Amino acid sequence: MTLGFPDGFRWGTATAAYQIEGSTTADGRGPSIWDTFTARTGLATGDPACDHYRRYREDIGLLSELGIPYYRFSVAWSRIMPDGRTVEPRGLAFYDRLVDALLENGITPMVTLYHWDLPEALQAEGGWPNRELADLFADYALTVHKVLGDRVQQWTTINEPFCAAFIGYGNGDHAPGIQDEGAALVAGHNLLLAHGKAAQALRSDGGEQEVSIVLNFAPVLTDVDDAAHREAARRFDFLHNRFFLDPLLGRGYPPELLADLAHLGTLEPAIADGDLEIIAQPLDVLGVNYYAPARAVPLEDPETDSNCPLPGLRGMDVQPPRGELTSLGWEQRPECFTDLLLWLQGHCGGLPLVIAENGAAFEDEVVEGRVHDEKRVRYFADHLAAVHAAIERGADVRGYMAWSLLDNFEWAMGYTQRFGLVHVDFETQERVLKDSALFYADVVARNGL
Repeated sequence: MTLGFPDGFRWGTATAAYQIEGSTTADGRGPSIWDTFTARTGLATGDPACDHYRRYREDIGLLSELGIPYYRFSVAWSRIMPDGRTVEPRGLAFYDRLVDALLENGITPMVTLYHWDLPEALQAEGGWPNRELADLFADYALTVHKVLGDRVQQWTTINEPFCAAFIGYGNGDHAPGIQDEGAALVAGHNLLLAHGKAAQALRSDGGEQEVSIVLNFAPVLTDVDDAAHREAARRFDFLHNRFFLDPLLGRGYPPELLADLAHLGTLEPAIADGDLEIIAQPLDVLGVNYYAPARAVPLEDPETDSNCPLPGLRGMDVQPPRGELTSLGWEQRPECFTDLLLWLQGHCGGLPLVIAENGAAFEDEVVEGRVHDEKRVRYFADHLAAVHAAIERGADVRGYMAWSLLDNFEWAMGYTQRFGLVHVDFETQERVLKDSALFYADVVARNGL
């Protein structure tokens, strides 16, 4: 029995510039906050990563071999504008070549303008808590569109502003490694503002483009259906999921959320007149990233800080994941994926959805030239079935991008976590298709499971 997907469903894979490109000083590229952060902390760096900057044709060849028709990738602000303002033609030329090579192989490019790699020069001016970055980001978006917009129609402004703001400036686990809850909220607002201004800039340049933003969602589970547990779930849900979503939909920040965060005293003063209108630019599609749910439990004192490192979160804790886990310790709960997509269908008023990232890290290795990653195959099968179930029940899901094409630099985890359909030996740069790549290629070929 085949679970068929709608005609025209977009099948693809996704990557991010800093995670795969390497060549962090080549052709005038300036340092990003991740270069600085990894150097300061002694973590593994994004160089050489997958050496994609020099091996991009080989990687496009893998996409072609697998018959995958869409490729979602990010462009590096610090490669295109090393100081965040001044164009480096050699950096733009790389993405020009990349797009041409994709099209030559019959692959549709999907561009993400920001996947967390802020130019260090702009961090020196305050980073995302500095609202001037919203205007600079719009200038950058327009610069990229003028070069690629004649061939690229699908544009994502920002990938997971939640991570860039709350993990980068809140708990400091990601670059730039700042621990300031109040600043994290302001950074989140300014990232939304940057999205709105970039959407305006993209559309001002003419041509046909589909404008989106990508958000990461964590559905909230509780063990007990009572008022206390529902309130714990609401607090987490509003901060993790609706802080970014509701302003994009033109609803502003939920009043309950503003009340939850009032004790930090930074978010509401950061919202200038007209900001919410700029943020609420019409979306052509919403990018959805899903990996795992969260489990909420109430605390006796609603003013007690949470064990969950989200800025300003109080009155609830997050319980450990359960059941079968990925190597990152993420809970596998595909039915939550179905529930999330159905909730988004209703909450977003029918806005079309594209799964921009979904995948799992597991330990795997090359044995006699093969990688038998049975757990990842099962993960994809279960989660694709969950997407299909949501579509059958009315969710307007237009595509699915598997994370990720290549094993890569997994941010603060370095090279310890493998998400790829393609195994990468980081010493030799040898690529080997995993069983999951062959499975996914079959799904794409038959447009179904």
